Amino acid sequence: MVTIGELYTNLKSVLRLMNIDTYAFEAKLIIEKAFDSELPRILMNRDSAVPESILDNIQDMTEKRKKGFPIQYILGEWEFYGYRFKVGEGVLIPRQDTETLIDYVLDICRKNNIKSPKIIDLCSGTGCIAIALKKEMPDSEIYALENSGIALEYLEYNAKLNQADIKIMEADVLEDKYTDNFKDFDIIVSNPPYLTRQDMRELQPEVRFEPITALYAGEDGLYFYQRITPLWKKILKSGGMIVYEIGMNQHESVSDILKSNNFNQTEFIKDTAGIIRVVSGVKQED
Repeated sequence: MVTIGELYTNLKSVLRLMNIDTYAFEAKLIIEKAFDSELPRILMNRDSAVPESILDNIQDMTEKRKKGFPIQYILGEWEFYGYRFKVGEGVLIPRQDTETLIDYVLDICRKNNIKSPKIIDLCSGTGCIAIALKKEMPDSEIYALENSGIALEYLEYNAKLNQADIKIMEADVLEDKYTDNFKDFDIIVSNPPYLTRQDMRELQPEVRFEPITALYAGEDGLYFYQRITPLWKKILKSGGMIVYEIGMNQHESVSDILKSNNFNQTEFIKDTAGIIRVVSGVKQED
């Protein structure tokens, strides 16, 4: 017989031996997933025997984690900006770093008294950016564009899960024909692929399970910024903004791309770790 208390202690030890820095947090998540309850409530019965079905489920999840499978995929969902998102193989996992972009856009709208912004999210993936912005600004009009059929299914599911009334479209944002469907937007937001060739060589094991099409952006990681900026700037109002998430040390290069496409007032915004994570620019009259 294995008690709940023993299970929790043993699972933390196993994950710690796997060199997982957040082993206690991951043990909590795995147990909560298996029991479909919160850990404090589960541990109220720490001397109770664990049912075999739950032991088997936890063993399966632990074996996947040993193989490097992301904890987010194992759980099947992840939290972003306080909202739940379904995730799995074939879609990029929402990360806390991206919340920096949400904070910035909300702040810009408040400062400029834009109560009903018209926003388009390019390379939307799970829809975490578009959905979080819609939930935080219910009067906004938000579009989410995604090219991957697999990611699109997650995007549509997550919009329903969070009761977010956003407009979803399957589109390759690198093709000019799609831009004709849009005009007079206040803000373009995007967290496009931005990893360099060197970044791809040095990926953490669990990141290798995520779709390469959502990660890799050429030798210098700038391919999508170089393509999106000139293609999509025409849908913005004069004074409209592009707000990009970027990779480490890409801020000057992305700022140069924006400036060369008639954007100014570029800003660099740091994430909670002090890394410049977001670059923005304001469109000027052509």
